[in-house]
Amino acid sequence: MRIATYNVEWFAHLFDADSNLMDDDGWSGRRDVKRRDQIAALGQVFQAIDADAIMVIEAPDDHARRDGRAALENFAARFGLRARQALLGYANETQQEIALLFDPDVVSARHDPIGEQTGKKGSRDAPRFDGVFRLDLDVDATEDLIRWSKPPLEVALETKSGTSLRLIGVHAKSKAPHGARNAADVMRISIANRRKQLAQCIWLRQRVDHHLNAGDALMVMGDFNDGPGLDEYEQLFGRSSIEIVLGEGETALFDPHAKAALTQRIGATPTTARFSIPPEGRFLHALLDYIMLSPDLRAKQPKWQIWHPFEDPCCYRDIQLRDALLIASDHFPVTLDIDI
Repeated sequence: MRIATYNVEWFAHLFDADSNLMDDDGWSGRRDVKRRDQIAALGQVFQAIDADAIMVIEAPDDHARRDGRAALENFAARFGLRARQALLGYANETQQEIALLFDPDVVSARHDPIGEQTGKKGSRDAPRFDGVFRLDLDVDATEDLIRWSKPPLEVALETKSGTSLRLIGVHAKSKAPHGARNAADVMRISIANRRKQLAQCIWLRQRVDHHLNAGDALMVMGDFNDGPGLDEYEQLFGRSSIEIVLGEGETALFDPHAKAALTQRIGATPTTARFSIPPEGRFLHALLDYIMLSPDLRAKQPKWQIWHPFEDPCCYRDIQLRDALLIASDHFPVTLDIDI
């Protein structure tokens, strides 16, 4: 079985109010990319990875004026994808949902959130992801109230062979210092954003522990906007949010790309995203996307692949796929092949 995670930059901009693809020469949300070209590129990428289930990060928004599920299913029908049924969790207000596209002939899936509902006061014990988590972020003896702007998608998945899995799709808050007017603002906002992201990942790790204690087979996947050694603020707090979610010891989750980044601070490490940095337009490569496995799933000797157009030899040799990966999104798919 193949499971994937893929952050599609501004997928929502490719659909009209009726959830139909706008296959025209209008501009997409991607810089200098027309909607028609991004749609064609995405179709080629989704066809190439041919996954049984894909955690789509930045999926089309779902609200009173647009049906995100219908949008994804229309996209899947357009390109004849096996993963043709869509599942969404809690809708958010960012135009970037977390969704699962899956092949109903191979697996069944349902949104199955765990945890207690909270009021405004929140809870210290891993509340439901649409709730409020209480944690003292800055050691001032006052608990802060933490919310997810994009609540993780919790999926109960079952294969046709009867194997049950838990999937958690994540799009952690970006640490970009939006609204900064000077260097002092950049530092203040960046530190505040990292505190919030670390708190979200402590919350997420509590949920991971819940599943592991219950004996659940678990995958945590998506875009964490963070990674070991990604910025200087990691030194201030001691570790990245990825390290918090992975955990330690017998209950540690595993992702080989995260391990490579954690154990090799100097030298080449895998990357899953490619961003143009103004004003020169140079490209920054970063490891942001992961598929983390519980120990029982790791024992099945799965195979991970980052579909990077320049780092994966198969993607590089296929010129059409290489170009499609560069046009489709600023992130590249990560797939996991596992016998379940």
